[in-house]
Amino acid sequence: MISRISAMIAAIAVAATLAVSPMVARAQDQKPAEQTAAPAEAAPAPAAAPVTEKSTENPYSLGNIVAHGNVVDQMVLAILAVMSMGSWYILFTKLWDTTKLAKEAKEARATFFKKASLQDGIKTLSETGAMRYIAQSAVEASDHHEGALTENIDHNTWVTMNVDRAVGEVNTRLQGGLGFLATVGSTSPFIGLFGTVWGILQALTQIGVAGQASIDKVAGPVGAALIMTAIGLAVAVPAVLGYNWLVNRNKAVMAQVRAFAADLHGVLMGSRQVKR
Repeated sequence: MISRISAMIAAIAVAATLAVSPMVARAQDQKPAEQTAAPAEAAPAPAAAPVTEKSTENPYSLGNIVAHGNVVDQMVLAILAVMSMGSWYILFTKLWDTTKLAKEAKEARATFFKKASLQDGIKTLSETGAMRYIAQSAVEASDHHEGALTENIDHNTWVTMNVDRAVGEVNTRLQGGLGFLATVGSTSPFIGLFGTVWGILQALTQIGVAGQASIDKVAGPVGAALIMTAIGLAVAVPAVLGYNWLVNRNKAVMAQVRAFAADLHGVLMGSRQVKR
């Protein structure tokens, strides 16, 4: 009997303990929450940061390099700009010269030798044209073969020398500017590469001083420096293509000029009497 009463009392005590323990734990959890919530409510809300508009200017663009770059970068860009403008000027002017000379040679071959005399044929040629200069040089050499020294040269050789000299002068004027194109095509990539190397050196120096080597610190300056190489190639490619194109075009035009000079020499040296 006593054992049963003892067992019952122990069971009631265990049940009471199990029922009270969750309540105590809940009270302990709520107390720290209240203690931590109070300072949070009392703390003032931080002030909202002012809204600022993001700048749309690219700090690594070509315009930024022109406006804010160092002296070396600006000098490289100026040199490449002068080279580019000179190349395009020569391309357009030489295209005009070769087109004009080809037209003169075609008209001279079609009309000059159909006239009754050389003087009439010369009048049909343009006063400032290359064909008229060659014709007048040939006729003057044929008419004025005198002098103590020139008498030692036979007439045929003397006329041939003067015709070749006139054709050579025309060819020299036509070839003018091609050396500049060749120089631009061979040197502008290296000038752009120099600007790239200098820009990368300056970027790495700034990164070393700042002590930060993150991708945003490296990619921008290096990308801006590489623009110099791209500009150098953009200047060189038209110059090289234009040089090769003009050389081939000049060869075709000068072939027509030499053909006209050869026909003129044949007329002057012909066996029949020609009115001059």
